[in-house]
Amino acid sequence: MITLTVFNHAGGAGKTSLTRDVGYELARSSLRVLLIDLDPQANLTTWLGVEDATREETVYPTAVDGAPLPHPREVHGLHLIPSHVGLAIAERQMNNRVGAEGRLRRALTQVHNQYDVVLIDSPPSLGHLAILGALAADRMVVPVPTRKKGLDALPGLFDAFAEYREVRPDLTVALYVPTFYDARRLHDREALAELQAKLRPLARPVPQREAVWLDSTAQGAPVGVYAPGSPVHGDVVRMTEDVAQAAGLRYEVRA
Repeated sequence: MITLTVFNHAGGAGKTSLTRDVGYELARSSLRVLLIDLDPQANLTTWLGVEDATREETVYPTAVDGAPLPHPREVHGLHLIPSHVGLAIAERQMNNRVGAEGRLRRALTQVHNQYDVVLIDSPPSLGHLAILGALAADRMVVPVPTRKKGLDALPGLFDAFAEYREVRPDLTVALYVPTFYDARRLHDREALAELQAKLRPLARPVPQREAVWLDSTAQGAPVGVYAPGSPVHGDVVRMTEDVAQAAGLRYEVRA
């Protein structure tokens, strides 16, 4: 089992879309996939069609009390540990518990025979839940928008990684993924060139095609379910190929 945490402390980078759609494609390729939603906004959860999750189904008992992982939901061929707005309380309660940020990593060791890959959707913050996800990772996957905000976030990212490595010296970034790329815009091309100069390893850019992404989200389904064979699904397949290769995962594209 390999655990990949999808992380960027800046919001709107494409973390949740990457987690959902790469996770679905890996599961469709016969890998056993667990998704974990660490964001109290619960976007990953609702974008997979789960609207009735409770706090006890989240990582809250694990993070706060050191309990084993809760029983996951089964959605679209995936296992999901959902999120709930009540998970936000864990930020404060973890602050008073020694070693709380390592509890998710320890809990995952108990299920290592059940899954091939775990994808963790980290919240857009540098708080305790983000640390929980980072320290649980074997490697990180970092989406970066090809925008000024994406470039401006890089120093904060590097500072966060430096702090995490004080606890986990072996923690590395498997892949940086340029997102929301529009080759027609000079700014995007310049931003991509700067990312190519600064970041290694770097995936192929993911084009900005908003309609299908937004519609699939509204339907609570991965792109591969909502619009199989579409240009956006082709983008997802290429992104999954890049993530799988960087993480050393077996991935076979299914027709």
